[in-house]
Amino acid sequence: MFSGHRFDFLTFDSSSNSVVSRRPRRLTHLFAGVVAASFFAFQAPVAAQAQVTAFKQAVAEGASDDRELARFYRENGFSAVWTGEGDAHLARRQALLATLANVASHGLPQARYDVDGLIAKMRAAQTPRDLGLVDVALSKAYLAYARDVEYGVLEPQKVNKEIVRKPLSRDGAAYMADLLDGKPRAVMNALAPNTPQYPRLRKEMLRLQAVIERGGWGATVPGKKLEPGDKGASVVKLRDRLIALGYLNRSASRSYDSRIQAAVQQFQADHGLEQDGVAGATTLKELNVSAEKRLQSVLVAMERERWTNFERGERHVWVNLTDYTAKIMDNGKVTFETRSVIGARDSDRRSPEFSDEMEHMVINPTWNVPRSIAVKEYLPQLQRNPNAVAHLRLVDASGRVVSRNGADFTKYTARSFPFNIKQPPSSRNALGLVKFMFPNRHNIYLHDTPQKALFARETRAYSHGCIRLAQPFEFGYALLAKQSSEPKKVFHRYLDTGRESHVDLEQHVPVHIVYRTAVVPAKGRANYRRDTYGRDAQIWNALQSAGVELGAIQS
Repeated sequence: MFSGHRFDFLTFDSSSNSVVSRRPRRLTHLFAGVVAASFFAFQAPVAAQAQVTAFKQAVAEGASDDRELARFYRENGFSAVWTGEGDAHLARRQALLATLANVASHGLPQARYDVDGLIAKMRAAQTPRDLGLVDVALSKAYLAYARDVEYGVLEPQKVNKEIVRKPLSRDGAAYMADLLDGKPRAVMNALAPNTPQYPRLRKEMLRLQAVIERGGWGATVPGKKLEPGDKGASVVKLRDRLIALGYLNRSASRSYDSRIQAAVQQFQADHGLEQDGVAGATTLKELNVSAEKRLQSVLVAMERERWTNFERGERHVWVNLTDYTAKIMDNGKVTFETRSVIGARDSDRRSPEFSDEMEHMVINPTWNVPRSIAVKEYLPQLQRNPNAVAHLRLVDASGRVVSRNGADFTKYTARSFPFNIKQPPSSRNALGLVKFMFPNRHNIYLHDTPQKALFARETRAYSHGCIRLAQPFEFGYALLAKQSSEPKKVFHRYLDTGRESHVDLEQHVPVHIVYRTAVVPAKGRANYRRDTYGRDAQIWNALQSAGVELGAIQS
C-alpha cells in the first residue's frame, strides 16, 4: 500500500470536464497546475503493517466527530476512499475537485468547501497518518457538498420561524456507499434536486449573471405612469427597457404604441400584475428592478427547491403564497387552478410554509373562532356592546349556548374569557360553504369565503392565515373526481342539506404551502413575484452570510 516517498501529479484536462470550462475566474489557479493523480507510497524502513495501522488510526481519529462517517469507515475497514492507488481512487479525486470548483453554478458558497485547503493538504502529506487525515478531509468535503446541494445550505426555521420545514437529510454512510458503488461524476451530478424547476432556475441564474456582466438592463424608466398614446423621452426609456428585458423587438418608435402596450401586458402577466397594458406605478417599479435583485430571487428559489426536495405526490395541492394561487397537480401537470387570498402581512396573521396531507372536506362548516381572534377582536366588541356580532354564538365549556342577556363582558380579560365563539353554517359563515382539512398544529386550511370581492385585487394578503379560494366548489369537484364519477352531484347532495357534513377523501392528498418569488415555466420567460412577507430578503441575507455570491460564476 505504501511503497515510496514520491508525489505524482496529473495535469488537469479541461477538455474532458465541461463543468470546469465555466469555473470561477478566482479559482482558475487551482487548475492551472496539477491535480493529484496517484499518491506517493513509502520506502521508509517501517513494517508495512505499521503503515497500514497508522493510516487506519488516522482515519478513525479524523472521522470521530462525524458519527455517520465514522460508521461508514468502520464498516469499510478504515480503507482509503480517495487516497489509494488505482484508477478508481483517481477518478473520485478528480470528480470531487472538479465538482467543488463548480459549486457556484448551484448557487452554493464556494469558500465553504475550501478547495485550496484540500489541495494543500494533499500536497503536504508525507506519512501514512497524513494520508489517512487527507482521506477523511476529502470525505467531509464531499459530504458537505452532497448535503448542501441536495437539501440546502440553511436550516429553514433558523432563518424564519414561519418557514416550518425540518432540515432534510440523508445518512452520510449512504452517500459514501453510493460513491463507492457508482461512477463518481455521475453520482455527484445526480445529487442536485431532480425537480422540473431546479435546472430551469440554474439556467436562469446563468442568464442573469451574463446580463449583469454586460452591465444590466440599462437605464430605469422614470415617472409614475405611462399609457398608450404617450410620447417623449420616458416612453423611449420604457421601450428600451422592454427591449433589454426581451419583451420587445428592436424599434425606433417614440410613442406608446400597440407593440409597447402588448409588451407591457406580457411583462405584467409574467410578474403577477393586472394586465391592463398601462405602465402604472407598480408596473414601473417591477420594470425597474435590477438584474441583481432578480438573481437574488433565483438563488433563493434554488435554496427553497432544495428544502422541498422530497416526493411531493403524484397528485398534490400546491399553494404558492406569493402568487396568490392554489393548484391541483397531477403527475407534474396543473389540472386545476384558482386564485387565493393568503394571510395578511401582520406578524400574527402571515401564512406559514409547511406540508401536510388533506384528509377530508367539511361542507356547510361551523366556524370555531380561534382563541386569538376571539379575545383580540370580538371580546373588545362585546365589552362595548354585549349584543355585538350577533351572528356569532357564545358556547360554554359544556357546549351550551350562552345567553348574552345581562352578561358583563367587562369583567373578563383575554386570559380569563371563559367562552368559545362559534358561527353556525350559512352563506355568511366566515369559512363560506366548504373547508378543506389537512389537520396541522398551525390551524391552517383552505376554505370558501363570502368576501368574493377580494379575489379581484392584484395583491391578496388579507386573511388571518388560512387560504381562501376563489372557486372552492370547483376545487371540491376536482378532488372528488378521483373517487366519484359524479363529483358535482355528490358535493351538492351534502351542500343542499344545510347541515355540517364531513366528506373523507379516500386517497389523502399532499398539500404544500410554499413561497416562490421566482418560477421558471417549461416554456416562456421566468416569472417573478413580490416578496410579500419579506422572507426572501431574510433568506438572501443568510445565504450571503454563508458565503453565496451573486457573481460567483462568470461567463
